[in-house]
Amino acid sequence: MNWKDLIAEVTAVGAGGDSAEPVTGVEYDSRKVKPGAVFVAMKGGSTDGNRYVEKARAAGALGIITDSAQTFDHLLVFAPGLPLLEVEHGRRALAEASAAFFGHPERKLSATGITGTNGKTTTAYLIEALLNAAQRKTVLVGTIEYHVAGEVRPSVHTTPESRDLFELMAEGVARGATELVTEVSSHALDQGRAIGLNFDVAVFTNLTRDHLDYHQTMEKYFAAKRLLFDGAVYPAPRVAVFNAHDPHTMALTDAAAKAGTEVRTYGIGAGDWRAARHTLTPSGALLELETPAGAAKVVSHLAGEVNILNLLAAFTAAHARGVPFADLVEFVPGLQPVPGRFQSVDAGQPFTVIVDYAHTDDALRNLTALARQMTAQTGGRVITMFGCGGDRDRTKRPRMGLAAGQGSDFVVATSDNPRSEEPLAILAEIEPGLKASPLGNPVRYAIEPDRASAIRLALHEAAPGDVVLIAGKGHEKEQILGFSTIPFDDVAIALSALGEIGYGGEQ
Repeated sequence: MNWKDLIAEVTAVGAGGDSAEPVTGVEYDSRKVKPGAVFVAMKGGSTDGNRYVEKARAAGALGIITDSAQTFDHLLVFAPGLPLLEVEHGRRALAEASAAFFGHPERKLSATGITGTNGKTTTAYLIEALLNAAQRKTVLVGTIEYHVAGEVRPSVHTTPESRDLFELMAEGVARGATELVTEVSSHALDQGRAIGLNFDVAVFTNLTRDHLDYHQTMEKYFAAKRLLFDGAVYPAPRVAVFNAHDPHTMALTDAAAKAGTEVRTYGIGAGDWRAARHTLTPSGALLELETPAGAAKVVSHLAGEVNILNLLAAFTAAHARGVPFADLVEFVPGLQPVPGRFQSVDAGQPFTVIVDYAHTDDALRNLTALARQMTAQTGGRVITMFGCGGDRDRTKRPRMGLAAGQGSDFVVATSDNPRSEEPLAILAEIEPGLKASPLGNPVRYAIEPDRASAIRLALHEAAPGDVVLIAGKGHEKEQILGFSTIPFDDVAIALSALGEIGYGGEQ
């Protein structure tokens, strides 16, 4: 592929120069440019790639695609003969150029996208597991890790830039993958990082307060999620799957239906695809499913009502992708919990320890409710340790304190990823919520800014029959302090602390 072949697939407003040399790559990061690569200089949220055009040229860039008229005009004068393309939308150009360079893998993969505040990761994992059980090879892109036809890779972003996504897809296609399952964040939808993908199936899990540091208002946050379904920016999916319990679903189903999408809803005792009856068990749940495709009793090894919803979302989406109902019923008992999502830490202690990613007030409320259901059988207490991230939405901090206090018997408030903020300042904004809950009988709580010490404090507090929740970071293996990152694994710290108490130690 040469320059002319590449730009033939990119929507442009101006062009200059040409080259018959082969294109060796497409890059948006000037540090990754190698001789023969095309550099896409685009405006971003935190920086402007047009500032690095000269670095890309010095590294051997064959040509430049830019969303800056000023950069285009400058290069026409000072780099005569350099292949140039001016575009209106930098991320659209990146997607178009990447799709062309990587051989259009999106045309060879059927895509399922999952969006929502909570449950995206678990739902994506479950959809992939059901598709794999149906003997389909997959590419999974999400918060915890990426999967490329069975190979596990570290995750860089929940939804990466299109260039990186197209490369992953191309590698998956080369290994026989036919399905893409990807989390689709509100940031990615708003910024255009999902341009170039035509979702066959799209799933909405829920919308609760989060990411207002970016979106500013809940209305803008919702508008970003709606983009996956309404056909305004991205092609509307063939099938849309919505949580029947979420108050935003009615507006989304209307938008999707107007765009010509088939709408399916799921829920517990609600929706077209529903668990008409269910019984929670210590190891999961017994479900009686009623759906347009049939009815069945199934055993799930995923704990709590939240995971019933995640399972129903995945079940409905996998059926939309053509997996027969009877096969899905057969596959459900084999589904396993997702790392960092209600993950048990067992060193032989007489109380339950759970690590979970819950980092919003809604997720924390659901988590403590599930723990309360567990202690109803043991007569124990719910002990919750959590924190709030720095340089993120500050309005959710007292809300999370309130949720933790209302659902727990003892709370340890600590650091999550404080980033550039002072941990004690973050904790001071959490504390009013703790003091307010529950009314008339405030929860007993402790403030401990050091997360490892907070985990130890929570575990030392535990007695037989209790449930200890270590919330906020889940699968993460690092903690961001100031402008540095240190290794930090909640599971490993918990095992070490349990060993200090005398319950088995590190494994």
